[in-house]
Amino acid sequence: MIIVDKYLQEREKAGKPIRVGLWGAGEMAKGLVNQVMRYTPGMEIAVIANRTLSKAQEAYEYTGHTAQVCDNLADLQAVVSAGGLAVTENGELLCELEGLDLLVECTGTVHYAANLVMKAIENKKHVLLFNPEVDALVGPILKVYADKASVMLSGADGDQPGVIMNLFRFVKGLGLTPLICGNIKGLQDFYRNPTTQASFAARWQLTPEMVTQFADGTKISIEQACVANATGMGVAKRGMIGLNYNGHIDDMVTMYDIEDLKSKGGVVDYVVGPKPGPGVFVFATTDDPKTKHYLEYGKLGPGPLYSFYTPYHLIYFEIPISIARMVLFQDIIMAPIAGPVVEVVTFAKTDLKAGKVLDGLGGYDTYGQCENATTARQENLLPVGLAEGATLKRDLSRDDVITFDDIELPADNLVQRLYREQTQLFFPEYQAKTVEA
Repeated sequence: MIIVDKYLQEREKAGKPIRVGLWGAGEMAKGLVNQVMRYTPGMEIAVIANRTLSKAQEAYEYTGHTAQVCDNLADLQAVVSAGGLAVTENGELLCELEGLDLLVECTGTVHYAANLVMKAIENKKHVLLFNPEVDALVGPILKVYADKASVMLSGADGDQPGVIMNLFRFVKGLGLTPLICGNIKGLQDFYRNPTTQASFAARWQLTPEMVTQFADGTKISIEQACVANATGMGVAKRGMIGLNYNGHIDDMVTMYDIEDLKSKGGVVDYVVGPKPGPGVFVFATTDDPKTKHYLEYGKLGPGPLYSFYTPYHLIYFEIPISIARMVLFQDIIMAPIAGPVVEVVTFAKTDLKAGKVLDGLGGYDTYGQCENATTARQENLLPVGLAEGATLKRDLSRDDVITFDDIELPADNLVQRLYREQTQLFFPEYQAKTVEA
């Protein structure tokens, strides 16, 4: 990644910056705008689309820039073609806009984002996702569409999945075999909700629902599902192993059964409590005696598992690196390699009564946990990304796993159709189990 800075400097000198269209103007998107417009040479956010226009304007204003408001494609195209900056409420306009090198999806939504990504692909636009919720649910079928359109679709650095994939590629490049791709957490409590997380959310200017996802295990499950789909690694068991340890991540290499990990072809997992956090890790192995000798010489221990870690993930600070890697080198940071390997399935967070309409991610009703996709389809389990708006047909107890048979889905929509198409393509033998429109 070090080479990226030199190439961006050359783009700056040549007066040919990478021009980016951004969907979203929440806290993470604002941070990205600040990072690009103030600290990243050879790159600029040319247009921001956000349903609340004032937030898009504020993102530019914080960096000392002003942008022209545009509500139609002709006006937007004129501004961007002239090298200006623009804001718009209509995200779909970016899908038809010429002169952009890449579109970045940073809305934190599922349904709205899926619609934008599909329209972008239809218009042959490259897309960077800072949205693991969409990727974990329908990323494999979106990748199919992107490939057919010959456009790039990728997850991003900054979020843990992209940072894990950087480390995974590094370790494989050393000639080692990764056996655990892991995420380091400081807290895991399935029963956290927007009320318990309100004060923390206010402190960091985040929504209580977003913070709840972090705390109740849903977010890490979504993130690790993305890693699973990008590496081909499954989970060792429903919910992952999830060891707790109050020490250093390096010391955890002795806590796993390496033969079991090998038999599974490696797993995605998380740990709670160890240093450094919040970070990510890859535990890997080798059969080469000389490699073993020099890994021990390099203070990585005697094996058979060796610990590699990145002690941070810097969220929007690192997204510009992803943008540059895609535009300059056509390098995909993270994308599904085939069909779903792991899905995030839905559990009741509390006792729920028949007739209850389920709330969304990071709410009061449900939390998500990883399950191998084949098992999820065999048992007809409901993906957590489809749970919002579903109506329960029967009473459920806290921690019950929810199936398609337990619910009636809301009115048919694009995300449901994509998920059905994904299931039909990759798991045709289980399609009949999945609730159809």
